[in-house]
Amino acid sequence: QVQLVESGGGLVQPGGSLRLSCAASGSIISINFMRWYRQAPGQQRELVAHVGSAGSTNYVDSVKGRFTISRDNAKNTVYLQMNSLKPEDTAVYYCNAVGLTTTKSIFDSWGQGTQVTVSS
Repeated sequence: QVQLVESGGGLVQPGGSLRLSCAASGSIISINFMRWYRQAPGQQRELVAHVGSAGSTNYVDSVKGRFTISRDNAKNTVYLQMNSLKPEDTAVYYCNAVGLTTTKSIFDSWGQGTQVTVSS
């Protein structure tokens, strides 16, 4: 009932930048928090960044100062601006959103994932 569609991944050289977007659609009343996770081959999925309903943010230490998460509540969209990318940032990036639907049920939805590859 709530779908998340990601875009913006791709191949970039070390030191480059990418901007990921994730738009939520469906029977949404409100979105509590939105998050970006990533999973590298052979690794567990890791929480990269979190943005709350009021805009508060948190980051995993490895991306602090390089990545910025933001959200546009009017568009139910979350962004991840990634600067100074490193090869170790290579992974599939997933967005996640938790909120309330029009039927007053809680949703916890995931995007399909977008590949980010940092390589020269």
